[in-house]
Amino acid sequence: MAVYETLKLHITSDKFIIEPVDSSNDELLVIDRVSQEIALQGNKGQIPASAITRTIYGILGIIRLIAGPYLVVITKKKKVGEINGNTIWQILDTEMHSYKRSTTHLTEGQISDNKLYISMVESVLKTEYYYFSSSFDLTHSSQRLYNTSPDFSSMGLLERADQRFVWNGHILRELAQQPELSRYCLPVLHGFISIKSSELNNKRFDYIVISRRCIYRAGTRFYMRGLDQQGQVANFVETEQLVLYDGQRCSFVQTRGSIPLFWFQRPNLKRMPLPSISSTSNHMDGFQRHFDDQVYNYGKQVIINLVNQSGYEHLMEKAFSQTVVNSQNNSIRYESFDFHNQCKKMRWDRLSILIDRLENDRRQFGYFMVQKDGKIACQQTGVFRTNCMDCLDRTNVVQSMLAREILQEQLQRLGILAVGEKIEIGCNFDLIFKNLWADNADYLSKQYAGTGALKTDFTRTGKRTKMGLLMDGWNSAVRYFKNNFADGFRQDAIDLFLGNYIVEENEGITQNSPLRGERDWKVISLPIICMVAMAMCLICILLPSEHFSEQLMYLAFWGGSAVFSLVAMFVYGQDFVDLPKLAQAKVKVE
Repeated sequence: MAVYETLKLHITSDKFIIEPVDSSNDELLVIDRVSQEIALQGNKGQIPASAITRTIYGILGIIRLIAGPYLVVITKKKKVGEINGNTIWQILDTEMHSYKRSTTHLTEGQISDNKLYISMVESVLKTEYYYFSSSFDLTHSSQRLYNTSPDFSSMGLLERADQRFVWNGHILRELAQQPELSRYCLPVLHGFISIKSSELNNKRFDYIVISRRCIYRAGTRFYMRGLDQQGQVANFVETEQLVLYDGQRCSFVQTRGSIPLFWFQRPNLKRMPLPSISSTSNHMDGFQRHFDDQVYNYGKQVIINLVNQSGYEHLMEKAFSQTVVNSQNNSIRYESFDFHNQCKKMRWDRLSILIDRLENDRRQFGYFMVQKDGKIACQQTGVFRTNCMDCLDRTNVVQSMLAREILQEQLQRLGILAVGEKIEIGCNFDLIFKNLWADNADYLSKQYAGTGALKTDFTRTGKRTKMGLLMDGWNSAVRYFKNNFADGFRQDAIDLFLGNYIVEENEGITQNSPLRGERDWKVISLPIICMVAMAMCLICILLPSEHFSEQLMYLAFWGGSAVFSLVAMFVYGQDFVDLPKLAQAKVKVE
């Protein structure tokens, strides 16, 4: 059952009245701003002439903050393309409308906290690349959709969606509780979607990539690592490659996700904080929960672990491989590839070693294909689950190479390419393929790490370049700043939006606000001492004393003070980073 695609939001002093534009039904969704009741009503003529009216393209949901509930709606969208005649849209802008007409019922502190919560929600919504369709289920792969029951298509889009990938599921819960409102419940996907109409050998086809970010254990790069007690891992993404040609459809699914152990890597002002594996958690239990779920959803698993087998990453590789051995799970196979060591000195051609190792698995797993008559030609029986430390840069390079191998085979089977022909014969499509996968890397990296991906020069051009190395250095510097000084706020914003933290309306009165914690004296004093000391050193150099010994003494004193304060800040690094204050504030690192 499709969701209404275009609506009008009529705002009065006591109601939100939502009118479907693309419906012949005499139906209105009415939200009472005072009683907070939500109901369907007839008679479109009851809309007051004094109402403020604007066009919206969907209801994201209702989120409750200190000031009360807020209605969140989509106000701008952009067409991405079409899949089987269904239009796919990207959200460009949203608005939040408070049920309350004023904040006079709040204290000054509550007003301040409420504004901060609003800024958190807005920051999540401004994180780019949310997608939706009013008639097509974006949360399921083609193979899952094909294998559903006959009555599946009659269900509402939200009801039948894969809840792992519905980013507004929490704030839609009040609407979802009333089945009659299903045509207003619009599930939204976060990740990446690209739909390209392409041509090879004068044959036109649609090439599509959809990356679905999971809502479980979602967050930022260093505050979300490893897995939780339910076996959900950080930065889990399902990526599907689709080819649509002459009524036929091919699909290939890959997954990525953090190393499925209980481990942490908290920011502490160092360029790369050392990872820490929990000494008290039951790693085997979490590991088995994770792969039981993965095997159930995707079939057999080939784990491609791209972390270094030396240095600080070696600890993670050793623990991961040993856990796989101890699990004795016949449905998973472990393939470790020391990416940085194998490809050092710009020898990225050596990635072919890994692709050759995976050849038998690739042929065994296959892909999903539906013929013109709707019959299944073949199904995918397993997936490659790829990870590095972040599951971003190295991971995307390998996933794009596996996607190319499968695509080559699919295009030949569809008759777009002759047997033996390569994708490279079509220069334009080869460029589309490379740029699409590089964009996929950038989008997912921005959502998790805060910057574009590294190593995308190889994905875009097939070569590692010096300019690419320079861009990687710049992105690494920006990541350092954001991961240390901005990600606490970003993590809180994600936890708030996804419902991992629930705001109480009496917060700040009968219970303490988590937003008002006092910072340690070191956080205030040491940076001031450091800046004053460095300023005094500069003054001593620019305004030399008459006596050299006296100037040397001043320089030694202020230089020593600057060095001491800097060292102290790095020693107590975790006190200086932007820490989460909500759901993750009490998480212990053991």
